[in-house]
Amino acid sequence: MRTPFGLGQTKPRHYLEMARVAWQNRDEGGYAWRILRDGVCDGCALGTSGLRDWTMDGVHLCMVRLDLLRLNTMPALDPAVLADAEALAARGSTALRGLGRFAHPMLRRAGEPGFRRIGWPEATDLAAARLAKVRQHDPTRAAFFLTSRGIPNETYYVAQKAARFFGTPHVDTAARLCHAASTVALHRSLGFGAATNSYTDWLDADLIVFFGSNVPNNQPVTVKYLHYARQRGAEIAVVNPYREPGLERYWVPSVPSSAVFGTDLAQHWFAVDTGGDLAFLNGTMKALLDLPGGVAQGFVERSTEDFTTVEASLRGTPWSDLESASGASRAEMERFADLLCAKPKTILVWSMGLTQHRHGVDTVLAICNLGLMRGLPGLPGAGLVPIRGHSGVQGGSEVGCAPVTEAATLDRWAGVWGFEPPRGPGLAATGQIEAAADGDIDAFWILGGNFLETTPNRERIERALHRPEIRIHQDILLNGAMLVEPSDTVLLLPATTRYEIPGGVTETTTERRIVYSPPIGYRGSEARRLGESRPEWEVLCEIVSRARPEPAEALDFADTGAIRNEIARAEPRYAGIEHLEQKGDQFQWGGARLFEDGRFATSSGRARFHVVAPPADRALEEGELFLSTRRGRQFNSMVHQAQDPLTGLDRSDLLINADDGRARGIADGERVVVKSPVSQIELVARFQPIKAGNVEAHWPECMELLPWSLDPDSGEPEYGVRVRIERAGA
Repeated sequence: MRTPFGLGQTKPRHYLEMARVAWQNRDEGGYAWRILRDGVCDGCALGTSGLRDWTMDGVHLCMVRLDLLRLNTMPALDPAVLADAEALAARGSTALRGLGRFAHPMLRRAGEPGFRRIGWPEATDLAAARLAKVRQHDPTRAAFFLTSRGIPNETYYVAQKAARFFGTPHVDTAARLCHAASTVALHRSLGFGAATNSYTDWLDADLIVFFGSNVPNNQPVTVKYLHYARQRGAEIAVVNPYREPGLERYWVPSVPSSAVFGTDLAQHWFAVDTGGDLAFLNGTMKALLDLPGGVAQGFVERSTEDFTTVEASLRGTPWSDLESASGASRAEMERFADLLCAKPKTILVWSMGLTQHRHGVDTVLAICNLGLMRGLPGLPGAGLVPIRGHSGVQGGSEVGCAPVTEAATLDRWAGVWGFEPPRGPGLAATGQIEAAADGDIDAFWILGGNFLETTPNRERIERALHRPEIRIHQDILLNGAMLVEPSDTVLLLPATTRYEIPGGVTETTTERRIVYSPPIGYRGSEARRLGESRPEWEVLCEIVSRARPEPAEALDFADTGAIRNEIARAEPRYAGIEHLEQKGDQFQWGGARLFEDGRFATSSGRARFHVVAPPADRALEEGELFLSTRRGRQFNSMVHQAQDPLTGLDRSDLLINADDGRARGIADGERVVVKSPVSQIELVARFQPIKAGNVEAHWPECMELLPWSLDPDSGEPEYGVRVRIERAGA
């Protein structure tokens, strides 16, 4: 019998949490409400406008958005606290964020204990002079990185144009750390690096499959779609090492029946080893080859190429190889294939559980192969969805904020811009870190983000932050990366949130919907301005234009409307963005579904199959376990609660299978030492429903266990490692 509101069970207490958020924002209650009512969500990439979206009627509100609300309403930080950087660095990220918002430019030079407040004239003079010096010597010794912290399309576009006007191709975003593998693979296979369908298709699907994705934690509004999809007869399957409690049952606070009694979600569970998805997908396709209707033959023949090569590879792969590389039995892969055949309208959803591996691109190519084999792209109620966890990452790369090398794109930009962009290969974010650590970057401009918490190998990251002659951080909050002592100079420049940018801005959602977010009025003004904070795009234009004065009009944007006008000319898919100017204005590039006519965005017009195989070194040695990182109640590396309300686990807990624990003489709740090839940490063992041979630990707390290992095709870091575990003090 179900208890009302999940009393006595481990679950989020949504209404209590909403009351906490209201109390936390009580000093700016009216402004906070207007953000929720009128702004486009700055959390995940679902993209609600105010409290509503384009998928279904009703109010949508989730704790991801509410947890971020205080970042937009908090008061200014006292500049005096920045005088002692070493003392601040010892306080931890949560304490640093709690100090308040940046409101004034700050400067620190080598040998100084901390920062001092300066004015904008001194800040821009210094930055422009240093950048001009770098440009005169070699402009490619400058790099630009942008995080996904609510940054809008307009800022991404200006940043990439400013970087290229400066003369460097080294510009990238935080998407490199999460879905770069998806973007690369989808481009190779389909021609576009985006979801092929809309969220409305979730409501019409027969089957929705989640690979390495925990939407109740990271995109909780989508669970409302799942609730209604289940009511309409859809089934849900999960392929994952861990049986996520939130995907078993979730309480949707805006649906009365679900808020009281919960919604049962997944009916089908398929346990694989960490990183074993590629082999599982190949095994599923091998099984489909011998099932009646397993291959959408007409679609494959009409709209794809290279299928026969993949078919031959699959038929030639022994089942024993697929079983050992995936951790799943042949019977389980055949069961999944049977399920797909029984449910033709299938949506395949994946996230970082698939992408954050050194074979991430190959794994996403395998998902694309499966989707093509089943004829899913363009089919109503079906499709491929690399679900995004941050509101800026989809649009950032689409408006060019990436190390682009395609000649046609660069030619188009040259025509629009009136200057020639650099043609050489650009460094991805991870390449920028490597170059900076090696002393090959003299100017490092960082808009948001904290490499110390988001990328492996702390010693390398500290060198990358220390060695450039000038480091510029544009941000709204203080973090540990800013406190790394510079070799010469570091500037902190106060930025605005998206709701504080005059003229409004846009974001692009997971379903390719470009949505306008208006400025939120504040005490009689069009938008709030905290202290001396300025929109990032304005500062980029001013400083880079002074570092390279000619042509003078290159970065001369009057407002965000002018930026949108240029985006429409520079990026054909975004034609129409120039008309977005009021709350609710939006359009979906490519339409509700991509490739409905069976033609793809490749040079041949056909989707491409690719032969992919798991790494050859998948086998564990005696005593080893696969460790993967996981998220709790957090947004990116910003931890909001010490205990995950979905699992009841603390940040110091290690999820381990009971049999694996007992085999090592470890009891539930006992402290253990987790050893990787590069480090070791102490955690608390918690017996959980996770596949034997696998463990999970919370990120970023377990970061020091991870080596510097990159996917060679995307440059995305691997966020997993083989470990050994023993009792603490043994």
